Amino acid sequence: MSLFDPLQQRSLTLRNRLVVSPMCQYSATDGLPDAWHLVHLGSRAVGGAAVVMTEAAAVSPEGRISAGDAGLWNEAQQHAWAPITAFIKAQGAVAGVQLAHAGRKASTQRPWDGGGPLAAADGAWLTVAPSALPFDRDWHVPQALDAAGIARVVADFRAAAQRALAAGFELIELHAAHGYLLHQFLSPLSNRRDDAYGGSLEHRMRLVREVVQAVREVWPAHLPLWLRVSATDWADGGWDAEQSVALARMVKPLGVDLVDVSSGGLVPHVKIPVGPGYQVPFAARIRREAEIATGAVGMITEPQQADAIVRDGEADVVLQARESLRDPYFPRRAAKALGATIDVPVQYQRSW
Repeated sequence: MSLFDPLQQRSLTLRNRLVVSPMCQYSATDGLPDAWHLVHLGSRAVGGAAVVMTEAAAVSPEGRISAGDAGLWNEAQQHAWAPITAFIKAQGAVAGVQLAHAGRKASTQRPWDGGGPLAAADGAWLTVAPSALPFDRDWHVPQALDAAGIARVVADFRAAAQRALAAGFELIELHAAHGYLLHQFLSPLSNRRDDAYGGSLEHRMRLVREVVQAVREVWPAHLPLWLRVSATDWADGGWDAEQSVALARMVKPLGVDLVDVSSGGLVPHVKIPVGPGYQVPFAARIRREAEIATGAVGMITEPQQADAIVRDGEADVVLQARESLRDPYFPRRAAKALGATIDVPVQYQRSW
């Protein structure tokens, strides 16, 4: 097994093991992707990746991180995604969408505007969470979701999955990482509930289970479903690798085909031992102990490094974010470095 071996995911055959990781562009208007998204995502499909994943697409307006987030909460957005998915697929890549709800980390400025919480004068909206605990000092205090609110969240994920299918996506990733709503329910640092959605590990995993089940009910059985997790909060008393293994074991029989393993994002001001491939051991542990396919992400920047992760059985796919921003054609460069064969668009063949 190597980086350029195909991978079967239900009815789909991924042409290699390189995946463009979801990366927010903060450039949508009213949740609508536009020409920027077509060129940004399309260039990475031309670049040779097996899967091109969209940025986090909000399942509801209040689930946006910022006002510039793309979405899938209405039909206009569904139609706007359709030409983008068609172009991605025409280049031989799989069009994937990450469905997300930001929870208490919603209603923020775009990064280049500071990235902090929006002021009321700038259009701030009500944020929600498992418990009324702000993300950080001077952040909005979110409203704790009641039973009806939780049911709406599940319904929003379900409806967004239906729109994703109609828009031409072939793969869904559910975002349960980086401190967003599903992750907030998982971690005892952000979930202080004493009902069926808080307390024990089983209860804290309940919302993820219900979202997976709701999405699988409308997402075709022949198409894959992925789940992104933060394997650890990097904070005492928080979500950790052992609980991540338990979550992976739970979602596998529910129809999740791969766990995309990242880390952090739930609480600020934590010390993270960042370095090349620093999250790969988490992917390897979940793959080994939960017996489920995994994806590794985080400072994977060299062809040989990515190939070794797959060859050594630490993960089944390698996801790249910043390296993909720096080099949309990384898969072609990696193929050349590793002596692998990769299809080249006819328009580019004279340079290959």
